[in-house]
Amino acid sequence: MDHSPLAGQGPGSGAQPAPGRPATPPEQPPASPAKPAPGHWLPLVATCLGTFLLLVYATIVTVALPRMADDLHAGFGALQWIVDVYTLALAGLLLGMGSLGDAFGRKRLYVVGLAVFTLATLGCGLAPNAQVLIAARAVQGVAGAAMFGTLLPLIGLTYHGRDRARAFAVWGAVAGAAAGVGNVLGGLLTEFLSWPWIFYGAVPVCAATLVLSVKVLVRDARTPARIDWPGIVTFTLAATGITFGCVRGGERGWSDPSTLLAFAVGACALLAFLLVERATTHPMLPLALLRTPAFNGLLIAACGYYLAAFGFLPVLSLWLQNGVRLGSLATSLVITVQPAAFFATSALAGGVLRRIPARWAIGGGTVLTGVGDLALLAVQPGSSWPVLLPGLVLTGVGAGLVSPVLPALAMSAAPPEHSGAAAAAANSARQLGLALGIALLGTVFHRYVPGTGDGASPGAYAAGLDAVFLLAGVIGVGGGLSALRLMRPRGAVR
Repeated sequence: MDHSPLAGQGPGSGAQPAPGRPATPPEQPPASPAKPAPGHWLPLVATCLGTFLLLVYATIVTVALPRMADDLHAGFGALQWIVDVYTLALAGLLLGMGSLGDAFGRKRLYVVGLAVFTLATLGCGLAPNAQVLIAARAVQGVAGAAMFGTLLPLIGLTYHGRDRARAFAVWGAVAGAAAGVGNVLGGLLTEFLSWPWIFYGAVPVCAATLVLSVKVLVRDARTPARIDWPGIVTFTLAATGITFGCVRGGERGWSDPSTLLAFAVGACALLAFLLVERATTHPMLPLALLRTPAFNGLLIAACGYYLAAFGFLPVLSLWLQNGVRLGSLATSLVITVQPAAFFATSALAGGVLRRIPARWAIGGGTVLTGVGDLALLAVQPGSSWPVLLPGLVLTGVGAGLVSPVLPALAMSAAPPEHSGAAAAAANSARQLGLALGIALLGTVFHRYVPGTGDGASPGAYAAGLDAVFLLAGVIGVGGGLSALRLMRPRGAVR
C-alpha cells in the first residue's frame, strides 16, 4: 500500500464532504442514494464541456498552421504565438483566477469567462491578419483561465463521496484527451471547410454550454477574502517572461538583448512571487505546499508529461504537411493515433489506477511519455508517417495513465481549505508545461528548419525532429523519475 501524502486522501475516500453539503451517514448504503435525480450528472456534463472547449483550443490550431501561414502571410514566429499566447494566458492566470473565484463566486466567474470565451472565439474566426488573431487568442486564454480556475471547485461543491471520485476521474480523462482531439478536429475542419471554421464551429457549442451552465451549476457563496493581486501579477509576469524568452531566443538568438531581458524579467518576477507569497497573510499559493516533496513531484510530473506528450505536435504537423506532403485530413488522422491510445488507456486502466500506488500512475506514466518521444527518434531522411505510430501510441498511453488521476491527487495533497489552490497549481503546471514545450521545442526545430519548413530538405527535417524528440524525451523521462522519487512513501528505502 502507498503511504505517501497523496494516497488514500482523494475525493473518493469520503473523508471530507463537499463544502455546504452534509456528510452522508455511514449507515446509508452507497448503492441507494437519497435522491437519484435524473439530472444528477448534468453539472458534470456542463463542466466537462467547458473543460473540453477551453483545452481543445490549446492544440486545435496545430494542423491549420500551414494554411494560416499562407492566408495571413505569417512567419514562423507569428505561428508560434498563435499557438502559444493562448496556453500562456491560460497557465499564467490560472492560479489567480482561482483566487478571484473564491472572492466573486465560482459559478459567476465561470459563466462570465465562458461568455467572454465565446466572443473571443468568434473574433478569432473573423481575424483579418495574424496580429488580430494573436490578440483574440490572448483574450480567449484569459477567459479560459477564468473557466479553468473554477471548474474543479464547482465539481467539488456538487458531488461527494464516490460520486465525486467518479466525477474527477471523468473530468481528468476529458482534460487529458482534449489536447489530442484538438489536432483531429482542426485537421477535419481545415480540410473540408477552412481554418476559420475551427473557431466558427465552436460558437454554437459554447452558447449551448453557457445556457446549460447557468441552469445546472450550483451557486456558491462569495468568500470575503482578500485578493492576492501582487501574487497574480508577479506569477503572470514570470510565466510570460520565461515563455517569451524561449520564443524570442528561437527567432533572434539566445544572446539577443530582447531574449535576455525576457528571461531576466521572468526570473525577477518569479523571485518576487515567492517573496510576496511568503509575506502575505492570504497567499494565492500557500508556500507550505511547496515544502511537501510529494506535491512538488506532482507539479514536476504535471509539467513534464504535458510537455512530452503534446509539446511537439505543432512541429510534427508542419513536417507531415510541408515535408511528407500530407493534407490536413491525413495529418489529423495520423495524429488521431495518440488520443485513441489515450482514450483506450483511460477506459481500460481506470479501475487499475485506483488500486496502484499514486506515484506509479503519475511518475510511471510521465516516464512512458518520455519513452514515446525517444521512440519517435526513428524518423530519418525519407521517412513517412508510419514511423510515428509506436511513439504516438506510447505518448498517448503515458498521458492516459497520468491525466485521470491528477486532479484528485492534487486536491488530496492539501488541507481542505487549500485544495482549490493545489488543484489550480497542478493544472497551471500542466498548461505551463505545454506553453514552454511549444515554445522550446519549436525553437529547437527552427534552428534546423527555417520558416514554416515548406521546401526544406528531408535531412533538415530529420535533424530538427530528432533534436525535438530527444529533448522532449529527456524531459519526460527525467520528470517522471523525479516524481517517482519525490512521491516515495516516507520511510521507504527505495
